[in-house]
Amino acid sequence: MTAASRTGEGDGYRARPRGGPIVRTDVVDVYVFRDRGAGPVEFLQLRRATEPLRATWHPIMGHVEPDERAPATALRELKEEVGLARDDAALLGFWALEQTHPYYVPAVESIVLGPRFAVRVSPEWTPRLDREHDASRWVALPRDAAAAERDAALPSFLWPGQRRAVLEIISELVPAASLSREALRLDPRGI
Repeated sequence: MTAASRTGEGDGYRARPRGGPIVRTDVVDVYVFRDRGAGPVEFLQLRRATEPLRATWHPIMGHVEPDERAPATALRELKEEVGLARDDAALLGFWALEQTHPYYVPAVESIVLGPRFAVRVSPEWTPRLDREHDASRWVALPRDAAAAERDAALPSFLWPGQRRAVLEIISELVPAASLSREALRLDPRGI
């Protein structure tokens, strides 16, 4: 047996990586949506006022702080970026999405694989923006996931992972008969 086969490196794999990007899980996305019960589902987007990605539209995004859990980060960012507190009557539901979408960020040599959350708000709620954002808008998508996937508004979401997240919300959280709707629900007051 050679030294390479004993270490597992002779078969094309290394026992321990010697380089390459790091995997980060410290960025969360929060997708705010409103559902009036009929017609399209509307998703909130915020326009970045600063670099990086100035003038692009996104969901709420933020970094997990030391000793902070991802759901707490989502709720903190929700309050900081759009003024919605966990105990606000306009917050009608809070869910952890099942899917994540890895993406590579060359500037920090990292693959980001962050948790995603969804927040349903009352139809009349209006965001109060922080200094990181200079505008907000609601993007309407059909209630049917297959129709939403073909809809002209879907490319309003800049990244493939964002498009997948809104489709997951439409297919798994919006339908009252969804099996995963209650399984993914979180109690914001208990976080």
